[in-house]
This record gives sequence, structure tokens and C-alpha cells, in this order.
Amino acid sequence: MDPTLILWIGVPLGIILLIAGVAFTVNEQRSFVDERLGRYLEGEDDTFGESEETSTPLTDWINNRVEGSSMGDRIAKELAQADLKLKPGEYVALIIIATFGVGFIGYFYGGRSILFTVLAGGIGFLIPRFYIKRQQAKRLVRFNDQLPDMLNLMVNGLRAGYSTMQAMEAVSKELPPPISDEFRRVVREMQLGIPMEDALANLLRRIPSDDLDLIITALNIQREVGGNLAEILDIISYTIRERIRIKREITTLVAQVLYSGRILAILPIGLGFFLWSINREYMNNFFLPETRLCGVGMLVTGGLMIIAGYFAMNKVADIEI
Repeated sequence: MDPTLILWIGVPLGIILLIAGVAFTVNEQRSFVDERLGRYLEGEDDTFGESEETSTPLTDWINNRVEGSSMGDRIAKELAQADLKLKPGEYVALIIIATFGVGFIGYFYGGRSILFTVLAGGIGFLIPRFYIKRQQAKRLVRFNDQLPDMLNLMVNGLRAGYSTMQAMEAVSKELPPPISDEFRRVVREMQLGIPMEDALANLLRRIPSDDLDLIITALNIQREVGGNLAEILDIISYTIRERIRIKREITTLVAQVLYSGRILAILPIGLGFFLWSINREYMNNFFLPETRLCGVGMLVTGGLMIIAGYFAMNKVADIEI
């Protein structure tokens, strides 16, 4: 073969392979650095070895398929809002396990009926999501209740000569969780070079609170146009305290409606399971071949009416302030 032809082919090929190798190495190093920084921001760097030991090949495989997708980003956001130290793949694996586990229980409890197996599997599929939503709501309520104390601490620090970052660091050290954990993340992000606006935007992404949005807007505006930040936060603190007081009064007034809706929704379902346990032959009349169409239609209609009544009573008790 002509040596000149070998040079014309080999040299460009070698340059292409060299560039590809350098780019691959840089991307690998960058992803490794991003992963380490993410663990530091989340406060998980000390438990790195422990988290690696608790991971399984199944969860790693699911996590690799989920991460980077839109569904994975949405799941990661929901887990961050609930403050659950789970990967998106682990959450998906938990949903799969709950679906098959509860479906397996429904299969034997329901007399090996396919209908009960499917219903139980659907309930198992929804259990992790209900738990996530409940944790998000509880954490959001605790965070909102701590906002007035946080603002008072920041106001006192600013009046004593602290900078905004120093005041946030004082909040992360002096107040209890969850507000201390969230502001500790904000301070860490700012120490790593992330602008304050972006760090506060990440905080609002984890804690979707209207009161927090008002505080962050005030901080961003004050950084751009100036002004007495301590006085602004003091006014916001008074507004939030009054809003919390009014919310608690309204919650007390509508508690009867809320609990009535819950009891009325649970009562027919509990009665149905009770009758199924003590007199299964009577309940099987809904599923006989000659009455199946009417019986299943009655059950579906009753379930839809229960759900509609529950949400209607909750909507009546949900008063915007």
C-alpha cells in the first residue's frame, strides 16, 4: 500500500480519535465534579460510602433509565420538596414493589379475583405518591410557620451590621429544621459561587411557598434598586404573622366540614370491606354473571360519587387568604 495514502488516512483519523478522547475525558471529569458538588449541596457527602453500599443493581439500572428524562426531573423535584433522600430510580422501584405487593395481598384477600387484584394494585401504585404529597404538605406547613421567626432573626442580624449572606447563615445555625436545612443549602450554593438569585430560585423550587416567594422577590428587588432591607423584611414578617393567624382561625372554623368529608368518604368503603369479610356470598351478588353489569356499574357510580363529595367538601373548606 502506498505510504502516502496511509498518512492521508491515518493522520486525520488519529486527530479525530485524539479530540474524541479529550472530549470524553473532560465530560467524564465534569460529570464527576457535578455529582460531587450536588452531594455537597445536599449535605450527603459524608454518607457517600453508605449510600453506595445500600444501592442495588436493580435500583441503579432503573435510575440510569430515569435520570436525565423529563419524568426523572419531575420525580427529583417532588422528592426534593418532600425532603426524601431517594433517587428517582429508587422511587420508581418503590412504586413497582408497592403495586405488586398490594396487588398480591388483594389477590388472596379478594378470593383470587382479578378485579380485586387490579384494584389493590392500583391502590398500591398510588400509595407512594400519596405519601410524597403528604410529606410535601407537612414540610411546607412547618416551613411557613417558621418564616416569621426567620425574618425576625434576619432583621435583627441586618440591623446589627450583618450582610445578607451572614444573616442567612445565622438562620441556618440558630433555627430548627426544615428552614435551617434549606438555608444551609442556600449558603453552600453561594459559597460555591452560585449567584444569590439562582440559589434563592433553587430554594423556591424546593419549597413552593407564596410567602417565601414574597420574601425572595423583596430580596432580589432590594439587591437591584437598594433600600432598607431590614425594614422591608420587618413589614413582610408582620404580614405573614397575620396571615398565619387568620389561616389558623379559618382552619378551626372549617374543621367540622373537613372531618365530616373524610368520615363520610371512608364510611362506605370501610362498610363494604367489612361486609366482604363477614358475608362474602352476599357481596358476590355484585359480580355474578347475570348481575355483573348492574353490580359493577353501581359500585363504580358509588365510588365516583364518594370522590366527588369528598373533593366538594374540601373545596368548600379551602378558603384563599
